[in-house]
Amino acid sequence: MHLIAVSINHRTADVALREKVAFKDDAIRSANVGLYETKSILENVILSTCNRTEVYAVTDQIHTGRYYIQRFLARSFGFDVEEIKEMTEVKVGDDAVKHLLQVTSGLDSVVLGETQILGQIRNAFFIAQEEDTTGTIFNHLFKQAITFAKKAHNETDIADNAVSVSYAAVELSKKVFGKINNKQALIIGAGDMSELSLLNLIGSGVTDITIVNRTLSKAQNLAMKHNVKFEAMTSLPQLLANVDIVISSTSSDEYIVTNKMLQSYASERKNDSLVLIDIAVPRDIEPTIDAIEDVFNYDVDDLKGLVDANLRERQNAADQIMQSIPNEIAAHNEWVNMLGVVPVIRALREKAMNIQEDTMDSLDRKLPGLSERERKIISKHTKSIINQMLKDPIKQAKELSSDKKSTEKLELFQNIFDIEAENAYEPKKESTNKVANSQILSFE
Repeated sequence: MHLIAVSINHRTADVALREKVAFKDDAIRSANVGLYETKSILENVILSTCNRTEVYAVTDQIHTGRYYIQRFLARSFGFDVEEIKEMTEVKVGDDAVKHLLQVTSGLDSVVLGETQILGQIRNAFFIAQEEDTTGTIFNHLFKQAITFAKKAHNETDIADNAVSVSYAAVELSKKVFGKINNKQALIIGAGDMSELSLLNLIGSGVTDITIVNRTLSKAQNLAMKHNVKFEAMTSLPQLLANVDIVISSTSSDEYIVTNKMLQSYASERKNDSLVLIDIAVPRDIEPTIDAIEDVFNYDVDDLKGLVDANLRERQNAADQIMQSIPNEIAAHNEWVNMLGVVPVIRALREKAMNIQEDTMDSLDRKLPGLSERERKIISKHTKSIINQMLKDPIKQAKELSSDKKSTEKLELFQNIFDIEAENAYEPKKESTNKVANSQILSFE
């Protein structure tokens, strides 16, 4: 059994590539099932956000598993396997666990320490659970990662100096205009990112804010929640004639704001500058807009490095969190190793208790006159003898969990006591590749 993380992220691919390899919300479930049915895959979770598409998998073999994951991504998005290899990072074993912990706690995000990724990881895990593509390993590991991230956010200042993508978008507007409290803002979309952008605009003193969305009721609900205006998506062209700041975050497959749209209303604009900030993947705003002379058009890749001061504060907190990660990895490995020990200990106890029960049955036959009180006393003392005898062997078995040759030594342990333990890790589906006993529970 091996742990693999295959990642396409902001370091390995630009936004133009990332938007081509992002799973739609309605495709994640079928993607999890499709990957799970792939050769070598024993468990899997797929994460797809605006800045990363990642596959976490438990596989029976490293190289086979890695190949089939990359082939799966290639087939899903119409790429060659070699093209996918060029844009992916592959982490194995401890490095995969480390990567998951870093991603979940926001240490691997475009904006260091952002907290939105925690919810995205949680949702990805829950979806995989619902589709029955997780098992013993991931049910434990992802809960551990989520708990670790929550604790990191609570015990450090990593999230105190807001530098989320939505915050960076508002800060970018300030760099263009200076003060923005007197500016008109337009938000396209009514999802979580749009709401975060809205809150950051309000926090910066902007009062003239309009929300447009393809589903009018969602725009209305968000607008009423925060006491701002809303309009139908059909009003977008007219709105562009007056606004100063546009922040767009939808899941549209096509451009929402185009150069042609702005050209038709360019002459009506009274304001000199227009800031367009596209935080969607795929992009909502056409990249080559030049209909207005003073137009500033930014996408998610342009948001990097905009909040250096806050990032320094966050970096200190991030360093603190990073120091805790080795202990988390060690805890995970200890838990995994104990998976092999627990069945052995259980089998040993069961054999001992069966012997005790047989002994009590023999006593009942040979000493039929025993009172119930006498029988209870004898039973108690024989169990005590067994527990004392088992104390040291059980201690030794537990210590074997951290031994490099734990598998072989546990097999010898079973032979000595003539016991047969259950398999340490039972995948929910039958593996297409038979794994040697020596490979079980090894992270190579």
